Amino acid sequence: MKYIVTSALPYANGRLHVGHVAGAYLPADIFVRWLRLHKEDVIYICGTDEHGTPISISADAQGVTPQEVVEHYHKDIKAAFDAINIQFDNFSGTARAPHHEMAQEFFLNLWETGHIKARDTRQFYCEHDKRFLPDRYVEGTCPRCKAEGARGDQCDVCGQIYDTVTLIEPKCKICGNTPIIRDTRHWFLQLGDFTQELQDWIAHKDYWKENVRNFMLNLLEQGLVERSITRDLSWGVPVPLPEAEGKVLYVWFDAPIGYVSSTIEWAKNKGEPELWKEYWLNPDTRMVHFIGKDNIIFHALIWPAMLMGQKESYCLPHDVPANEFMNLEGDKISTSKNWAIWVNEFLQDFPADYLRYYLAVNAPEKGDSDFSFADFQLRINSELNNVLGNLANRVFAFASKHFEGVIPAVEYDEHACSVIQEAWDLINQANDGYREYQVKKNTRIIMDVARLGNRYFDERKPWAVIKEDKDQVAVTLRVCADLLAMISVAFYPIIPQSMNKLRAMMGLAEVETWDNALQEATFAYQLQETQPLFRKVSDAEVEEQLAKLHSGSQEQSVEYEEPKPLINFDDFGKMDIRVAKILEAARVPKTDKLLHLKVDIGFETRELVAGIAQSYEPEKLIGRHVAMLINLEPRKIRGVLSQGMILAASFEDELAVTGPLSDLPPGSVIR
Repeated sequence: MKYIVTSALPYANGRLHVGHVAGAYLPADIFVRWLRLHKEDVIYICGTDEHGTPISISADAQGVTPQEVVEHYHKDIKAAFDAINIQFDNFSGTARAPHHEMAQEFFLNLWETGHIKARDTRQFYCEHDKRFLPDRYVEGTCPRCKAEGARGDQCDVCGQIYDTVTLIEPKCKICGNTPIIRDTRHWFLQLGDFTQELQDWIAHKDYWKENVRNFMLNLLEQGLVERSITRDLSWGVPVPLPEAEGKVLYVWFDAPIGYVSSTIEWAKNKGEPELWKEYWLNPDTRMVHFIGKDNIIFHALIWPAMLMGQKESYCLPHDVPANEFMNLEGDKISTSKNWAIWVNEFLQDFPADYLRYYLAVNAPEKGDSDFSFADFQLRINSELNNVLGNLANRVFAFASKHFEGVIPAVEYDEHACSVIQEAWDLINQANDGYREYQVKKNTRIIMDVARLGNRYFDERKPWAVIKEDKDQVAVTLRVCADLLAMISVAFYPIIPQSMNKLRAMMGLAEVETWDNALQEATFAYQLQETQPLFRKVSDAEVEEQLAKLHSGSQEQSVEYEEPKPLINFDDFGKMDIRVAKILEAARVPKTDKLLHLKVDIGFETRELVAGIAQSYEPEKLIGRHVAMLINLEPRKIRGVLSQGMILAASFEDELAVTGPLSDLPPGSVIR
């Protein structure tokens, strides 16, 4: 048996927050770690989703290229995953050439077998921006549930998809104007072709989560409609047909193919380029997709249909354990309002396992959950520290004081046997729970083993009998140490760093297999340097986090430069501002702030010096269209005759050249 485990590809247009981790990444990482403890053949595959309108919108807003956006956020997202100890076998990205080739192959296989058809369709077109407006470039009121702020292709409130032009009161997200409707040619996946095959496939998925299976059955009952899989964009995988120039594959056709291309990349990196086929083209492979509930339609319907339509026999999803959403302090997480806990920032203040534990015990498995800092503090202090940490501390302290740090193997008495058996029953429940992705339940079950150990320690009162019956105390310590050894394995998928730390203090090797927990009772524990396993979260820390959250979600009070004196229209009319294309850029020697630029202003090329070197690398500016004041009196700066001035916005130490102006030719007048 082989496993492919994936998590939904995070969009490379923003940072990673705790809601992302709770829904799709931590549950997958926990499941993969559990599989590896059982020596299962598993690969955990992911990467950033680097196409689509959100990337283009971000690039336009920042005045940079989409490639710059995805490179920045790919690095930032991967750093956040590393910080919280999410371990992928491969973390790729969809803006890479091998992925483009694989996505185009998927398209052509479906096109050549008649499962993709082209037709003219109506689409919103912005006359102001002179461009078609695919999905997220337009928003309005949902035609189904009447929710405001609905995207052009799907409503996040009711989850329904619809014909874009049925959107009520549409607005262009670039300029805010009302778009018109024009005809344009697009390509459509004929989902109805796969109805019977999908019905036969889903009929055997009675083990799926109820929300996922019911969603699928409801869609099949309603009848499947064709789905547009191309967009009018310049950023994305080009549609591989000569008549489709200027079209790219829709991101939700392209993105799941990233699971395949990332696996191919993994195989090549291992020096075995054909190894990916042993997983993807193997009918016995179990592929498990961990996602949020908003991605059900793509992973449980469209993606399986895409796989069914390929010439090669790809494995189909075995399970799609979609989780609900995590809210924050009673409100929906909103990245636009900065109402979020960013993983990288949070882990600068707390250990990764604190966040992993809290997200696990508070997992949104069957309904939306809420991240509360007060509850976070309570869970860490009363459970990790006061239950598990307390058991380890009291056992280690007593063994160090009275047994020179050695906890010998002993013969269990009847009471000890009953405690160990009760613990094994709980450990076995946890083992079964991991198989069913029951992370939330497992945190309680395993913590109950620690509670059992504390209760046993209290009942045996070793502090009271140490002088009369040292052998009895040895049994007490041994039973508690064995419980800690069991816990160290059972809790490893959830809080791996802490459990390996616990084992190191007990003189045990790091966790490798689930059977580690079955083999500890045959030798003495030789304690190493011990220390508290956890620490408490203070009230001051909670208050600081809440203050950071609330201040980040509001507009900051800043000091602005004093406005300059008023000018009249004639004064303004004297300024000749044009679009300029940067042809060459280099640093001015012996300066930190100056760049030497050569620009095209339509009717001639000019040279000038711009004080933007601290904000831009020279090579990043080449090809950029910027606003330039061309009738400024020339002056010599560092030996260069500067014939104009680049316009830029400034705030504190940050500078941004005016843009985007890429749709205008050099020399265009700015009024």
